[in-house]
Amino acid sequence: MENIRITLIQTALHWENPGANTHSLEEKIRNIQEPTDLIVLPEMFSTGFTMDAPAVAEPMNFTTFKWLKMMAASMNAVITGSFVVKENGNFYNRLVWMRPDGSYETYDKRHLFRMANEHETYSAGTKNIYPTIKNWKFLPLVCYDLRFPAWSRNKDLSTPSNGYDCLIYVANWPEARRLHWNTLLQARAIENLSYVVGVNRVGTDGKNISYSGDSVVISHRGEKLFHAEYEEVIKTIELDWNDLQTYREKFPAYLDADTYEIKI
Repeated sequence: MENIRITLIQTALHWENPGANTHSLEEKIRNIQEPTDLIVLPEMFSTGFTMDAPAVAEPMNFTTFKWLKMMAASMNAVITGSFVVKENGNFYNRLVWMRPDGSYETYDKRHLFRMANEHETYSAGTKNIYPTIKNWKFLPLVCYDLRFPAWSRNKDLSTPSNGYDCLIYVANWPEARRLHWNTLLQARAIENLSYVVGVNRVGTDGKNISYSGDSVVISHRGEKLFHAEYEEVIKTIELDWNDLQTYREKFPAYLDADTYEIKI
């Protein structure tokens, strides 16, 4: 199995301005100097974490979706991040996993942040996706999902069709709770014997909420391989397949895991 290269883009966002954000992000993406397989953007990368969905929502196959398709093709890499989508009269905080060939998968944020009334604006997702790159299996999730470990639980890793190798969180996670973000990301890596990538924004949004970034790559051992605070950063990092598998073989804690059922 090949190693995989992932690029994190930690950036400030223009409040509720999709055109300005995609223009800024396009410049950053085209400035990536190293080969990469996957580019990860923050949650609601085109608007910031807004509850004014009627003002900014787009249907699928519209401007932001087509921009993702164009960027993935031009960079020959998968691009992922979430933006506000309107579909069948409902609003979704939707992560799109866009491949270079134009095929894609979508994940609608399951856990909606009630402290900002997200649950009153958006509809919750009901299922995870497990896309692959070079036979690496990923589980991409969104922000508040981080607080709910059952939703990200890795399955029986002794069965090749189960489990994932890298857990990804895209976020607009406020500076005020950065301790929780950093602690929970490490916990998810340790308990799931998986790499974890967290991509958060920086700057201040339209509600005067500050973000510290703290975008991070964590190994299956819980070690921080990369960590960026406060500043805009573009970072490409290589994840080691053999190291992951060797560790899982030497420390197969998943064999003693409890079984349970999630009810939607």
